[in-house]
Amino acid sequence: MKLLFEKSVPGRRAVRTDLSDVPRLKVKKSLLRKKPARLPELSELDVVRHFTELSRRNFGVDSNFYPLGSCTMKYNPKVNELIASYPGFADLHPLMPQLQMGGMLTQGALRILHEMDMLLREITGMAGFTMQPLAGAHGELTGMMIIAAYHRKRGNKKTTLLIPDSAHGTNPASAAIAGYGVVAVPSNKDGVMDVDAVKEHLNDEVAGLMLTCPNTLGLFNPHVKEICDLIHSVDGLAYYDGANLNAIVGKARPGDFGFDIVHINLHKTFATPHGGGGPGAGPVGVKEKLVPFLPVSIVVKRDDGTYVLEYDRPESIGYIAPFYGNFGVVLRAYVYTLMLGKEGLRRVAENAVLNANYIKEKLKGHYKIAVDKLCKHECVFSTPDQMAQNGIHAIDVAKALIDRSFHPPTVYFPAIVKEAMMIEPTETESKETLDAFINAMIEIARQAETVPDELKSTPKTAVVCRPNETLAAKSLNIASV
Repeated sequence: MKLLFEKSVPGRRAVRTDLSDVPRLKVKKSLLRKKPARLPELSELDVVRHFTELSRRNFGVDSNFYPLGSCTMKYNPKVNELIASYPGFADLHPLMPQLQMGGMLTQGALRILHEMDMLLREITGMAGFTMQPLAGAHGELTGMMIIAAYHRKRGNKKTTLLIPDSAHGTNPASAAIAGYGVVAVPSNKDGVMDVDAVKEHLNDEVAGLMLTCPNTLGLFNPHVKEICDLIHSVDGLAYYDGANLNAIVGKARPGDFGFDIVHINLHKTFATPHGGGGPGAGPVGVKEKLVPFLPVSIVVKRDDGTYVLEYDRPESIGYIAPFYGNFGVVLRAYVYTLMLGKEGLRRVAENAVLNANYIKEKLKGHYKIAVDKLCKHECVFSTPDQMAQNGIHAIDVAKALIDRSFHPPTVYFPAIVKEAMMIEPTETESKETLDAFINAMIEIARQAETVPDELKSTPKTAVVCRPNETLAAKSLNIASV
């Protein structure tokens, strides 16, 4: 498939417009281009066909099974999209007045932000939320900034954060950006953060803990309350990474475990589109003592029933995103939450756990299971010894799935499992789909034993088959425009 630049024909145009009657701004000549930008010249038909062809090559959860471990790629109900497209929401501008002339146009949006705050408080056991963070990692950074603000106010000299060795890679990055050193706490033989190891690292310099529960092995730590209590004993704060909330949503609340801060990936647990870098929303909730540090602005409901944005928050960490975050994503999650209700959210967790354990039990005779115990939303396998002897790696299994119309699971993560393959089916997939995936995985396992060389040449049906990813990363070719 040719690039747009390769399809370009000099002088070809898609649309011809009249000259603008808007007065031109006076711009310093030094700021102007010396020569026109090198842009492709195409007809409307060329452009439409190009992007339609690209869309046909895309892989999405609407067309195929997407068992991407630790990312919760579930189906997004179309009613969410319908309501998000309503002109009263889609045509709003964030600078429209709240209460003055025309302000009633924004009251619905402010009400949704406020009510989603209330819903998330109940779901997580927190006292207040900000909707500003634009993704999970952004929520992590927001949480770390709140931790830093808390300790500054108390005059604490804290320097480190405790993070499990199985953590998402963004956890230590977020902590480091906030100015903290990171101490990796090892997992025990059961695959969860070791309590005794936490005690060994506990001292007055510990600012807090970041913990995903269930963790990236899909395992729930039965000692989570004890761990949070240990952190609190040195005036530290416990942070809950909500990437895996889909496993316990409606069944248990992080706030009841002892966590002080939580971020939620609305684009995972609450079924809004994500992938390919966006969009997303990572609201952050906090316990009562941390509410003053939440970013400005906060939506507040007044006594007369109207909603306003509150800016007078002297202890706030300030803005962490333009305006109020990704409102369209919050809106979709709001629709999803109301549509399911309390019992529906509980069924989400129950079915997600059921599906993950179904896959685990069906595949553990063909692949090596990382920890053979009841998992939650996801399970982690690795290639068995026989495959390794034949030169087959996790990447080969992943590539072979592409030829069978399945998106590969997450591979080589978590790093504590050699040749890891992390599978998260979510609750939206049917037994028929799971069985087809299981059969494909079993077929690949047999192929690895009988014709391993053939497996190494997959995929054969993809547009791009086996690029040299290491070479591509080392030899970037950035075209000058």
